[in-house]
Amino acid sequence: MKPQPVRHLILVLGDQLDRQSQALAGFDPVVDAVWMAEVQEEATYVWSHKLRLAYFFSAMRHFREELRAQGKTVHYHALDPDPTRDLGKFFGAILARDLQRLQPQKLILVRPGDYRVLRVLQETATASGVPLELRPDGHFFCSVREFQDYAAGRGTLRLEHFYRRQRWIHQILLDQQQKPLGGRWNFDRENRRTFGRQGPPAMPAPKSFPPDAITQKVIDLVQRRFSHHPGSLANFTLPVTAAQADAFLMDFIEKRLPHFGTYEDAMWTDQPFLYHSRLSAPLNLKLLNPRRGVAAALTAYEELQAPLNSVEGFIRQILGWREYIRGIYWLQMPEYQELNYFDHQAELPSCFWDGNTAMRCFRQSMQFVLDHGYAHHIHRLMVLGLFALLYGVQPRKFHEWHLAMYVDAVDWVSLPNTLGMSQFADGGLVGSKPYCASGNYIHRMSNFCASCDFKPDRSVGADACPFTTFYWEFLDRHYDRLKTNVRLAYQLRALAAKRAQPGVMAAIRGQADAWRRSLP
Repeated sequence: MKPQPVRHLILVLGDQLDRQSQALAGFDPVVDAVWMAEVQEEATYVWSHKLRLAYFFSAMRHFREELRAQGKTVHYHALDPDPTRDLGKFFGAILARDLQRLQPQKLILVRPGDYRVLRVLQETATASGVPLELRPDGHFFCSVREFQDYAAGRGTLRLEHFYRRQRWIHQILLDQQQKPLGGRWNFDRENRRTFGRQGPPAMPAPKSFPPDAITQKVIDLVQRRFSHHPGSLANFTLPVTAAQADAFLMDFIEKRLPHFGTYEDAMWTDQPFLYHSRLSAPLNLKLLNPRRGVAAALTAYEELQAPLNSVEGFIRQILGWREYIRGIYWLQMPEYQELNYFDHQAELPSCFWDGNTAMRCFRQSMQFVLDHGYAHHIHRLMVLGLFALLYGVQPRKFHEWHLAMYVDAVDWVSLPNTLGMSQFADGGLVGSKPYCASGNYIHRMSNFCASCDFKPDRSVGADACPFTTFYWEFLDRHYDRLKTNVRLAYQLRALAAKRAQPGVMAAIRGQADAWRRSLP
């Protein structure tokens, strides 16, 4: 029987599981319908971690059930464990077939989190002759248009300036004189503590959500159909509904936020989470509204349950950094994804996929990624990202790896973080300097080096730390590009001292070449 034509077909993507979505505003269950699809193309565009696939599919299926319980019609395409029974592999082709079948008068879509997907949907709608209404995403504090207006006429963009403006606009952590609480806009100096030799204290286990019937079916699907993909499915513990996401948030606020700021940059053996929230995954799928996260942190501060340095550090990640990089993404795309300031062209070493390396810090960080599809921001930036930068990995390849391996990765958040902040491939649009460091930084912030075969203070020899070797070789190799960056003045003076010593830099270059030959 031919289905009744619909008035509005609402497209809901895997990172748009928002109860308050603008796409659903004005929805009439009599004449409107929702369209959702699990698509082979989106699962394999990058070689996605099994846990990332399972998390997206499970959350999507739970959202589908919630919409249906509200009386909404949902046209949902689920991947079949047997790929021969799929209707198609490509997003555009599946949607085009349904547009012909359903004959909607209009498509409605909230701006996707991926420029590539937006183009596919726009081209499909045009080819099918169906109008597409693109609505702003009310999930964020700052709209794309607002960020464009903010950026217009500014010679440079910096997070700190944007963050202060956001605080003022939304009246967050300000006193009656409109000054920042505590007399400062950020408390970075208080937020760089290490655990010392004794290590982190015993902490309660983070809240987890064992797989229900829907999730278990998804896990079985992924294990059967994507068995060759990286990562493990053994640790599916994240929230897959809005109610679970809220409970996850409150568990963090109560048990981890009080110490989050102080130890947010610290790392420790076999401790993937420490005081971190892991809220990025439910936030980025929009199971959790960022306003709810900010409000909960403010309440904890007002009720003396968490100190200002932790609350400000948490809010800065959500209100500041998260909004800032989304603004950069939509301001600079599509040209942004091709930027390569250092002209790095190396392939990713295989240890980025299997963690098989003698570098203990790298092996630990990768084990967290393989087990959980997660590692906190210092593992991402100052271990895995740092190594890719120093080694000379092609920036877009590193971004695609990050997009594949992290449960919370969506293009808008991954690309500026990896290509911009981590790899400095944009030449300073996101950050004012490359995040480059030797193995001594990792030694200071963790206990990894104590049981590693390599010594962080050595750049040459059998026990030289690859991070330290590549650090000096990176500064030397890119000296002409870096010499005008005032934020690197101290490091470049240290490089000059090494250059002045006969044979030192030649030995370091030789050691770097040997490391590159040894990494498959």
